Amino acid sequence: MTQIKELIIQHFNESVEIKQQCLSILPEEASRAAQIAVESLMSDGKILVCGNGGSAADAQHFAAELVGRFERERMELPAIALTTDTSILTSIANDYTFEDIFAKQIRALGRAGDVLLAISTSGNSANVIEAIRVAHQKEMQVIALTGKDGGRIAEIVHEKDVLLNVPHKRCARIQEVHILLIHALCDAIDRMLFGEIHD
Repeated sequence: MTQIKELIIQHFNESVEIKQQCLSILPEEASRAAQIAVESLMSDGKILVCGNGGSAADAQHFAAELVGRFERERMELPAIALTTDTSILTSIANDYTFEDIFAKQIRALGRAGDVLLAISTSGNSANVIEAIRVAHQKEMQVIALTGKDGGRIAEIVHEKDVLLNVPHKRCARIQEVHILLIHALCDAIDRMLFGEIHD
């Protein structure tokens, strides 16, 4: 039991350490991400969200917080997780390639002025990279949540986009900061849209 307790303490300490590190590097860009999201929503845009595995769950979490609610009663906000329709996902993966599962949905649903929230802990997910490329073609801005060194995504985001990179090697720690960023973005979006913050 002592070893298990020490392991759990190590997880807590690592999580606190990377969050403290990110506190010094991410708030300014996260603020810009919230502003981009709000500007899109105020112009009748929507937010499309994608990721794989745990990042798919984070994509769905973010969309649920906007469409339902975060911490307050308010009007529904348009967000779509591109990870949820099994018929679309499996037909595209089967008939085309797995790399196309998000890109084809963005071609169908995305419009200029929309935002893509792209999540990849490695920064190297091929289908997320393809989603970003198509979003750029559609004149959408991109908010990318990545980890490690940002991977290939760090190389393809545009200056008008936002890269929120968590510089840690463990996926668990990266995902923990990603969900914190998602909650912070949801709170900032709500407060900016509904009158508590004027930035």
